[in-house]
Amino acid sequence: MPSFPTFVRPLLFCTMLALGANAALAVGTVNVKQSAALQSQGVLLIDVRTPGEFAQGHAPGATLIPLDQLPQRLGELRRVQDRPIALICRSGNRSGQAQVILEKAGFTKAVNVEGGMKAWAKAGLPVVTGAPAR
Repeated sequence: MPSFPTFVRPLLFCTMLALGANAALAVGTVNVKQSAALQSQGVLLIDVRTPGEFAQGHAPGATLIPLDQLPQRLGELRRVQDRPIALICRSGNRSGQAQVILEKAGFTKAVNVEGGMKAWAKAGLPVVTGAPAR
């Protein structure tokens, strides 16, 4: 991507979201390719699996917030409440539950990554192993 002045980058990002993922964001789901593209543009990817599952393989740059801890950790996410957040788990079920939790808490741009890490790996997207950073 060519270099743009700092003040132009957010406008480009919003335009790309509107053009590339607007329909997916409107229905609350994205596929793994869309999720990876959004993440590369700065969208937060939250993995809601257990620490053990996360350590076995996760998307690069994903933030681990296990589903059972999400309600207590909503305060950590308030700084990004008005921005898109992508949620991923193993298959899309737990991340769908996380999406409902976030929506009830006022997060209007949370999307579920369809197929989860199973689809991510099947699509040949990068997977890293190891425990989350503390």
